[in-house]
This record gives sequence, structure tokens and C-alpha cells, in this order.
Amino acid sequence: MLRDLMDVAPPVTSGVGSQRRSVRYLPVNLFGAVMGLAGLSLAWRSAHRVFGVPAAIGDAIGVVALATFLVLATGYLAKCLCYPAAVKAEFEHPVGGNFFGTITIAIMLLSVVVSRYAEVFGEVLWTCGTALTFVLTFVVVGRLLHGKVDPVHATPPWLISGVGTLDVAVTGSTMPMEWAREVDLFGLSVGTMMAVVFFMMVFSRVVHQEPLPATMVPSLIVMIAPLEVGFLAYVGMTHAVDMFAGLLFHAGLFLFITLSPQVFRLNVPFATSWWAVSFPMAALSIAALQYAAYAGTWVLSGIAGLALLLVSVVVAVLSVQTLHRLFTRRLLVA
Repeated sequence: MLRDLMDVAPPVTSGVGSQRRSVRYLPVNLFGAVMGLAGLSLAWRSAHRVFGVPAAIGDAIGVVALATFLVLATGYLAKCLCYPAAVKAEFEHPVGGNFFGTITIAIMLLSVVVSRYAEVFGEVLWTCGTALTFVLTFVVVGRLLHGKVDPVHATPPWLISGVGTLDVAVTGSTMPMEWAREVDLFGLSVGTMMAVVFFMMVFSRVVHQEPLPATMVPSLIVMIAPLEVGFLAYVGMTHAVDMFAGLLFHAGLFLFITLSPQVFRLNVPFATSWWAVSFPMAALSIAALQYAAYAGTWVLSGIAGLALLLVSVVVAVLSVQTLHRLFTRRLLVA
């Protein structure tokens, strides 16, 4: 049932080969690649501060993230102009529509990536990304409150909306505008409420309903995002790593260790949905680096180093797989 729901692309008429490889089939969840690359860039910047690794690594990954966003944004804009019905169907989908949050989160993450070199441009990006995030959140929540939502639709992508508003506080803590702090506080409060409510609904669905189809299994890692992004938002707002922050970090670490054997299996085929694992892992890495810098213990330093290595390998593998599919003309297909 859920596998059928995830297939939002219109049927393709046989014999029309040009329709089988088209921007019409550019999935919005591919913007998760921008989130993963931007998150990895910020993780390596944190590693520069904590471990003294070359800053050029994080900067180079940031350039790749920005270039990827420009390419995908151009492609999806073309999809909006040429195939508005397909975009509308994707947005109204009870599961797939949540991935539109990857666009707004990507914009906010890129604002931090570029602000190091163009502060004003970074502020503009963050303002636009924040505004779009709140608009999307109001739309998503309002749609759910209409009622009669099938419990089977409560899948990990629902958490993207909650993570998006938490990311307002994460990225906004670096912004110099005086009014940004209140916006950050609003994002943190809304994100906390949504993360708690949606997490319980998703957890209940995973336990009590049918297993997720193979293409959605990677999205299970999204369940650690509210905890690790919550850690980053809380620390960014309070400028302190206290016991509550530690509880958030370790809860996310526990979930990651628990879910990883279910996700990272050879019998889970590659799909663009695999990019869903990249940003939560990057958030875990950044949180571990910040926690290690505060605690100063070799155990946490080891966890931080291992988390950074894992997310770097995962993003590299996903990048190679995605580019291979693109060059072999198997990416933009129905």
C-alpha cells in the first residue's frame, strides 16, 4: 500500500521514449543531497576547530553543495514551469510532499556555508530560507489538522517539517541581526513541539503498522535528526553544553546505533531516498564534535572522529551512485 503511495509520477505512455528520461521525473527528495553536502561541509569546519584539520576541506565541500543546489534548483524550476501538474501531485502527496522541506532547509544550511565569505548574501539566504520554512510548516500542519489522516502515512519524512523549524535556530544562531534571536526562539519552540508529536506518531507507525518498503527504509535514520539537530539548536541558543544537551546527544546516538543495522544492508537497493541518511548523520557528527570540544575526553573525541568518517564515506558513496545513475541515464526516469 505505502509503496503505491510513494509512486506519485504520472503513468508513462508506452512508446514515447522521450518521456521516460525527463526533468518531469526529477524527485524533490534529491535536495536531500544538498542538505547532506552542506551538513558535511559544516562538520568538517567543526573538525577544523576541534581537531585542527585543514579548513579547505570543509570549504571545498561547501562549494560542491552550492553548485549542487544551483543545478537542482534550475532543474526543479524547469519542472515547475513545464510540468506543474506533476509538481502539484508531488506536493500534495501525504508522504512525498514532506520532502519539499529539504529545499528550505538546504537554503538555510547554505546561508551558513556562504556567510563566511559573503556575510550579507548569507543573511539574505537565511531570511528567505527561514520564511519559506515557516510557510511550509504552517501548510503541512494545517493539512494534517483537517483530520482523517491514514496512520500508515506517518513515516519518517514527516519529521522533516519539525527538523526544518529546529534548523532555523541552528543556522540563525550564527546570524548577526538583532531580530534573529526571537525568530530563532520561535523556530526552536515550534520545532520542539512538532518533533515530539511527530516522533511519537512515526515511532508508533513503525512499530504497529506494516514494514516500510525498501525504498523508504533509509528514511529511518531521519528519526535521529530531531535529537541531534535539537542538540545543536539548544546549544546554539544557550551557548552551553549542559546535561540536557548531553541527553539529547546520547539519545540520538542510541537511535543511530539501533537503526543502522536495519538501514545499512546490502539488500536495500539504491534510490534517491538514500540521501535522507546524509544530513542526520552530518548533524550527529557536528553534535559529537561540539560535545567532544566541551568534554575533552578521548571517548567522545573518538566518537566524533568516527561519526565524521562515517558520514564522509556515506556521502561519497551516495555521490558516486547518483552520478553513475545520471551518466547512465537512469536518474530522471519514471
